Amino acid sequence: MPCRRAFLRSVPMLSAALVLAPRRAVAAIDHPEPRTGIDSADVLTAEQLSAFPESILEIYEMIREIPHVADGIGCGCGCAAMPHYRSLLTCYHARGLATGCPICQGEARLAYRRHKEGQSLDQIRRAIDARWG
Repeated sequence: MPCRRAFLRSVPMLSAALVLAPRRAVAAIDHPEPRTGIDSADVLTAEQLSAFPESILEIYEMIREIPHVADGIGCGCGCAAMPHYRSLLTCYHARGLATGCPICQGEARLAYRRHKEGQSLDQIRRAIDARWG
């Protein structure tokens, strides 16, 4: 029982240390400025995605609705290291990873939902940084 008593005596100190410990700063994703006049012409179509589940088609449709927002968001999964990468919108082009990447998909869902709520691009970026940055 000495081990248990020692542990129970240390719980208040450990709890205080966790509460008072400095928080890690959220690292921001590198977000590009959206291009004027950007559209969803290069986003894969439903026909091109016919082999994928309906949930994937829905995410691609979301991106087709908000290309001007997606073009101003960086991706936190590593897509940025790919040649020809520019923004989250790029993840939904033919060379993108969005069909199999939960981060690309999650960022798209979050951006779409927050855009529909009326949030600004800066607010959407901060939410994405907090989650994936």
